[in-house]
Amino acid sequence: MDALQNLTNMNIGFIGGGNMASAIGAGLIRKGILNADNVWVSGKTNRSFEFWNDLGAHTTLNNAQVVENSDIIFLSMKPPMLDDALAGIANGLSKKVTGKLYVSVLVGVTLNVLYSKLSAILPEPRIVRTMPNTPMMVGEGVIVWCSKGATLEDQNHVNAMFSPLGISEKVEEYLMNPIGGLTSSAPAYAYLITEALADGAVKMGVPRALATKFSAQVLVGAGKMVLQTGRHPGQLKDEVCSPGGTTITGMYALEQGGVRGALMNAVESGVKRSEELAAAMTK
Repeated sequence: MDALQNLTNMNIGFIGGGNMASAIGAGLIRKGILNADNVWVSGKTNRSFEFWNDLGAHTTLNNAQVVENSDIIFLSMKPPMLDDALAGIANGLSKKVTGKLYVSVLVGVTLNVLYSKLSAILPEPRIVRTMPNTPMMVGEGVIVWCSKGATLEDQNHVNAMFSPLGISEKVEEYLMNPIGGLTSSAPAYAYLITEALADGAVKMGVPRALATKFSAQVLVGAGKMVLQTGRHPGQLKDEVCSPGGTTITGMYALEQGGVRGALMNAVESGVKRSEELAAAMTK
């Protein structure tokens, strides 16, 4: 039985059922990788459970219940809430739990910090640190990950879960924050660009619905051109820019507006914020 088939027999838990957990859980359930009846989700209030209840998952206010009932537990709360969540687990466990795999989606929280905090309440934790993004919900995500104490089987399970949701790639931990500054945040930048391009078309008389649909498809198509042709984005850009044509005129307007530098600064700002969060978690 391969890793993907094995997942259907496992219970998967999410401590924190917010946007990132929802993207992962919904993507896995909708693709048939997980059975909704094998998914457990905890949150601070019942208000956060409507989405999960609609999917058919189990919901609870008790973090320890998720740990006890799951083989793989996603730590998907906000990073500052990690200590409170772990304290709730330690105080709520009704039995000793071993042999669990913990998968973190906490921005900036290193493997060493995770291991130190988890091993204080759970024996010999096996940990995978991930940096996913929300387009996983539609199978077009980017997920990079690294591990500490995780077995080869654990890593195969993680890769089997994430590969159907987009690009899944194991990397060295020092790359997690720099990559996250691009992949985790850039969907928001892409939405902004999509909206701005559509606004430009609306300004020129295109109906809003058509402008938005075409703008989004342009970004999808351009991304696939880069991935499937293997050509450098600059080469693909040059192939569209005919001498004296409309596209090179538009490119000049973008350069005058500082779009290239603004996007580079946005990625750098995201990386620096991840580093700030990492530093705060070690204090």
